[in-house]
Amino acid sequence: MMDFPLLLKTVLYRAVTVFPEQEIVSRDFSGMHRYTYRDLDQRVRRLANALESLGVGPGERVASFAWNNHRHLELYFAVPCSQRVLHTVNIRLFREQIIYTVNHAEDRVMFVDEDLVPRIASIAPELKTVEKYVVMTDKPNLEVPLPGAVLYEDLLSEHSPEYTFPEFDERSPAIMAYTSATTGDPKGVVYTHRGLFLHCLTAMSGEFGVDDADVTMPIVPMFHVNAWGRPYIDTWAGCKQVYPGHRPTAEVLCDLIQEEKVTFSAGVPTIWMGVLQHVLANPGKYDFRHVRYFMSGGAALPAALTQQFQEKLGVRLHQGYGQTETTPITFVNPLKARHRNLTGPELYRMRTKTGLLLPCLEMRVVDAEGREVPHDGRTMGELLLRGPWIIDEYYKAPEKSKEAFVDGWFRTGDVVTVDPDGYLQVVDRTKDLIKSGGEWISSVDLENAIMAHPDVAEAAVIAIASEKWQERPLACVVLKPSARGKVTKDDLRRFLEDKVAKWWIPDDFVFIDEIPKTSVGKFYKRELRAQYEEGRLTS
Repeated sequence: MMDFPLLLKTVLYRAVTVFPEQEIVSRDFSGMHRYTYRDLDQRVRRLANALESLGVGPGERVASFAWNNHRHLELYFAVPCSQRVLHTVNIRLFREQIIYTVNHAEDRVMFVDEDLVPRIASIAPELKTVEKYVVMTDKPNLEVPLPGAVLYEDLLSEHSPEYTFPEFDERSPAIMAYTSATTGDPKGVVYTHRGLFLHCLTAMSGEFGVDDADVTMPIVPMFHVNAWGRPYIDTWAGCKQVYPGHRPTAEVLCDLIQEEKVTFSAGVPTIWMGVLQHVLANPGKYDFRHVRYFMSGGAALPAALTQQFQEKLGVRLHQGYGQTETTPITFVNPLKARHRNLTGPELYRMRTKTGLLLPCLEMRVVDAEGREVPHDGRTMGELLLRGPWIIDEYYKAPEKSKEAFVDGWFRTGDVVTVDPDGYLQVVDRTKDLIKSGGEWISSVDLENAIMAHPDVAEAAVIAIASEKWQERPLACVVLKPSARGKVTKDDLRRFLEDKVAKWWIPDDFVFIDEIPKTSVGKFYKRELRAQYEEGRLTS
């Protein structure tokens, strides 16, 4: 066999060779931008030449501070395919975290979306290694308060579309990202060409694969775990791609799904809750029958949500699972052949399972002593993973790396069960489990049970100290606007009586206007715990 390196340039090569006229649609600052894979290839090569002119050498870091758009897609290819490293900076991190990650990565050049320039201008003096700024905009004469800044389109126009991508070691770094830390500094994760290549190749197969008949729209941010690999997966498969651009609202997403006839998209549960509410609030405006399926990840998928998508929108909503440290996809939830005739509650229960392990990966589920637990669907343990797209260390963080690995396995920090069919179910994060009277309560399962109530929009459960039981669950509940002031704590207690064990039912419920969320849309329970300790979560 040939010694052929697994490099991301192969992804772009197939797209422009096999699907040169396929369309890419991007919501730009001045309207919709449309072009083809052939155009993408030409602009990527111009950008690769531009990076050389900016003085960025092989292996050096280039930062992006941007939304999901076509220019960001061009960076996804031009930077790693020219043997440089793209650092996708999470725009939703706190100010100090952004400064830390850019300095820690030692980014040389930063590409910034037009509307995000003020955020970077306010911290530019503290970005010690950034030498040049490139502003991504479609406006020709934009005043930019950044030292030595150039406009993206001007930069590309100055360079030739003739460029030959180099060949190099497939284990070379391609992209890096930082975890959305809720405590301490974010941790750096480096993705190699080989890892991304194999991750995307595997994710393209099976029931959830896509092809050139699909219209895909990555909602999960490109600044967070490579938009779950969609820019590479969908380009490789030759899909029509739709990028929702800056600050997309539920209305923007619904309109794009409708107008561009999107067949597949991926996002976190809070995104899908917003989409559902917007569609239901505008009866007759949307028809999603062209959708094949949507994927939900980043947090547990409530059974009530997938049921409403199926019964009210006619759309399959499935669960997936991954982490920043795992590129990210490790589990997806297709139904096995013997489950495909399921209907009603059993079907929705199956769809909310975390999923089946992807090919190429191996897992262990272990107890506190490191012993593997039985796959009986009940016994809980911590999930350990290893495989070609699982990290083996954090970037320049030996102490954190030491904590995260055991005997060559990555410790995910998630408590899970595995049933006899091999379906994984994430029960909780190790730090979010509630120990009451010597028994464990899953905050995730309890949240999903509460969110099944028709008047509940969101629910997050945290542990609070109890003299008698050690810990007890406190439910923080956001009611739908029409139910506020009408639904009581006793109503919720009665609703839970036949859905969870009696001792799981929270002693108290707190009604709040909004649940705080992390930079990637997950419930921010650390903030809820802090609010409780400060006396701000009261009955």
